[in-house]
Amino acid sequence: MNAKEALKINLDMGEYISLGYLGDLTEQDLMHRPAQNANHIRWQLGHLIVSEHEMIEGCFPGSMPKLPEGFKAKYAKETAASDKISDFHTKDQLMEAYKQQRAATLKNLEKVSEADLSKASPESMQSYAPTVGAALSMQGTHWVMHAGQWAVIRRQLGRAPLF
Repeated sequence: MNAKEALKINLDMGEYISLGYLGDLTEQDLMHRPAQNANHIRWQLGHLIVSEHEMIEGCFPGSMPKLPEGFKAKYAKETAASDKISDFHTKDQLMEAYKQQRAATLKNLEKVSEADLSKASPESMQSYAPTVGAALSMQGTHWVMHAGQWAVIRRQLGRAPLF
């Protein structure tokens, strides 16, 4: 196995776990917060999509599809406190934006050389993803980190554990 194959496994596993937890959640379920002042899933999804777009675009300029108009602003830190469902995209809209971004991420992974995985990422990412390979890996682990909260929310909503 090479590094690109390992990164693909990481991305696929992150998707498997995350989409598994999201599969049967309703529009209203996505507004549930795991604790007071914690972010609801709907905001977290937008945050994950924006983060993936920005990190991968930073490493591979011009390679990511544009996010829908106003998307980034809806998932800024300032909007995280909103409990108004209409302030955010629907689950279907979020999943469509995710699929577009992830497809471009995978295309970048396919094209990048093993040697280029060791290249430095943009300065803004150096503290958490210092290389192109680390930025790609972050896409799987970032989703799984948030999915840990979704597992708690699922239990709070009476859903059985999945994994």
